[in-house]
Amino acid sequence: MRLLVAEDEPDLAEALTVFFEKNQFTVDTVNDGLSAYEYAGADNYDAIILDIMMPKMDGIEVLRRLRSDGNRTPIMMLTAKAEKNDRITGFDTGADDYLPKPFDTDELLSRVRAILRRREEYKPSVMTYGDITLNPVSDILECSTGKSVRLSGREFQVMELFMHSPKTVLSADKIMERVWGWDSDAEINVVWVHISNLRKKLGNLGSKVTIHANRGLGYILEVEND
Repeated sequence: MRLLVAEDEPDLAEALTVFFEKNQFTVDTVNDGLSAYEYAGADNYDAIILDIMMPKMDGIEVLRRLRSDGNRTPIMMLTAKAEKNDRITGFDTGADDYLPKPFDTDELLSRVRAILRRREEYKPSVMTYGDITLNPVSDILECSTGKSVRLSGREFQVMELFMHSPKTVLSADKIMERVWGWDSDAEINVVWVHISNLRKKLGNLGSKVTIHANRGLGYILEVEND
């Protein structure tokens, strides 16, 4: 497995490189955001470990550009910031997981392996339900009205989960577990935020498909008046 580690603290970057190499990973290390973006775009990595606070380009901007380029490599964000809004920003931009500093290296290893497993289980195929189509290659949600919108990484994962199980009630806890992972530091309201965003985007597309709240149970994807 090949990892790209982007960390501007030299001692931590070296420690992470040694740690992952001892655990049978091949590691490339960079110390600024611009290099991280260039390396990630020029080579194929199985996962990227990306610090948020870096010179030349911060980690969020690196993540945003990679996802905009269509790069779906699993990305773990590292940051000294622990505020909820920072986590939500990272997830909304397309991060696969988030770990605040200081962290335990065994926990980091466990989380990296978890996002790698989710990637291996992922088999892209165009999904259709009602009047909408979700393209896993481009992250585009398209409606028969002719309108389309690109989803963020987490929005795509939530929508994909619903489209795999339409007309099925999914609890917020289940969505949290399947999309963010059971060991994520994200709080449950991040699920509500993403569902609200998806509802707005479905409405803007003019779709008859919507996500309804089933009080006390969860959420369900269905066609209005179906």
